[in-house]
Amino acid sequence: MKHRAWILLVGTALSLGTSVASAHHSFAAVYDMQQQVTVKGTIVQVRLTNPHSWFYLDVKNDAGEIERWAFEAGTPSGMIRNGYKASVIKQGAEVTITGFHARDPSQHMGMLRQLVMADGTVFGLFGPQESPGAR
Repeated sequence: MKHRAWILLVGTALSLGTSVASAHHSFAAVYDMQQQVTVKGTIVQVRLTNPHSWFYLDVKNDAGEIERWAFEAGTPSGMIRNGYKASVIKQGAEVTITGFHARDPSQHMGMLRQLVMADGTVFGLFGPQESPGAR
């Protein structure tokens, strides 16, 4: 009976370790660092969740249709340490994002390199690029 309990415990631990490891990935594995993309649109949602933050925006394509784009950024703690505040980039804000496109070209997704607000405030992968709080 102890042997079965031990096997169950080890199996459970291994399966949990696998799901956690697959949740955090290398940016280079998901994004093509040679394929830069720049989009201008309206923020729909900002998610400061681990392991990485996400910026979602609606972008008008060349045909005039709205596409939902998602840009992955740094860790929430890294962004906050660098002076980012959740209240800074709100829903409805007009922004321009430059980043690296997903390796799958059919996806409207990228890794954020730079986000520029309408007033010229610049944010990078881990928060503000030009502010007293940026390190």
